[in-house]
Amino acid sequence: MGKIFHSAQPTCHLRTSSSECLLLKDRLSPRTFCSFVVLFYLVCSMTAAWAQTASRPSPYLFVWARSADTSQPDFLAVIDALPSSPTYGDVITTLSSGIPVNLAHHTEYSMPPGGILFANDYTSGLTFRFDLRDSRSPRLLGVFGAAGPYTHPHSFVRLTDGHVLATYQMKGPMNHAPGALVELDGEGRLVRSSAAANPTVEKFIRPYSLAVVPALDRVVTSSSDMYKTDISHVVQVWRLSDLRLLKTVRLPAGPRGVEGVDSSEPRLLADGRTVLVPTFNCGLYRIAGLEGKSPSANLLYDFGGTTCAVPVVAGHYWIQTVAKLHANAVVALDISDLSKPVEAGRLALGPTDWPHWLALEPDGKRLVLTGYFAMENQVVMINLGQSGSLSIDQRFHNVQSGDEPGIRLDSKLWPHGGSGPAVPHGAVFSLP
Repeated sequence: MGKIFHSAQPTCHLRTSSSECLLLKDRLSPRTFCSFVVLFYLVCSMTAAWAQTASRPSPYLFVWARSADTSQPDFLAVIDALPSSPTYGDVITTLSSGIPVNLAHHTEYSMPPGGILFANDYTSGLTFRFDLRDSRSPRLLGVFGAAGPYTHPHSFVRLTDGHVLATYQMKGPMNHAPGALVELDGEGRLVRSSAAANPTVEKFIRPYSLAVVPALDRVVTSSSDMYKTDISHVVQVWRLSDLRLLKTVRLPAGPRGVEGVDSSEPRLLADGRTVLVPTFNCGLYRIAGLEGKSPSANLLYDFGGTTCAVPVVAGHYWIQTVAKLHANAVVALDISDLSKPVEAGRLALGPTDWPHWLALEPDGKRLVLTGYFAMENQVVMINLGQSGSLSIDQRFHNVQSGDEPGIRLDSKLWPHGGSGPAVPHGAVFSLP
């Protein structure tokens, strides 16, 4: 203890001044004061380590893709995402799913701390577990499918204990009955489930994606059918602790009459208590009263597009992919005042670019974008400015993309042995 007490002054800055420290030394017992100094050093070390990690860019990007001609298995691509690297934008390696299924769809929305990533193939209803702890040498740990009677998992959110909450779209092999909210362990085994069916409010419910709200013991799920058999008009609110369905909330229509159709990707805001839900018809709704017995929804904003898909929350910005005939874009909405959301940035895309998936880098400075049609084979890197500005990273490209920004997943031979163009969907940054 004596060596700690007499060591040099810590370099981090806390509110306690040196004179206040001397007063503490006079007022506290030697044992208590030594404990204070140890705690002071621990806080300094943890703060410095956090700041250093938070400001580091992610070195890798993991992209989940299918073959364009559907003749080969899905695969995971590892891409160099470090801006200072001489191979920035290059595909480092690829790993095949090894199973002849071909609709690579959602990964988890961010890289889980344990380094094991879930990625699903929607058509087959199979989910693959990838070990990415050694990013340059990924391994396939296993694959799982149905959870009891529930089939076709769509989206995943990792819990603090390593378990995963998942939305399963349907019950049974055919698209005839609503699915469930399902809890899985880290290996994809069923822990518990809760049925989404609520025919007194909505006959057609297909759990699509979700937001977890630990502070309020809540989960919010959206409802939209991957097979487009019918449309839905609801979100659902569940209790996190036991997965009990608390309320099925019908989204009110807006001025266009269609804003509340097919809810898509709920997200938790930075306050840890507020959930916003967009719809595929580009309405943006706030779920009010989450902590109570009668949550409701109100329309906050209309992006005015025809297809709005995967968003991210970056501080007080809601960043949304917006597809609209001849006016496709990624839009940053300032939501610091939820009573008056204001567009802060807009990245205009080509007339036949169809943006779909966004993922945010852990340090909040970059986004990755994938989509359809003209950008079907592309992975695009976007820079996010402090004011909500959005710009394409022109340096992120490869040989196949030529002079255009972004990289093209188009290779005569992939490292895992496959060949030909690939269509990326889910993409996630590695941890710094």
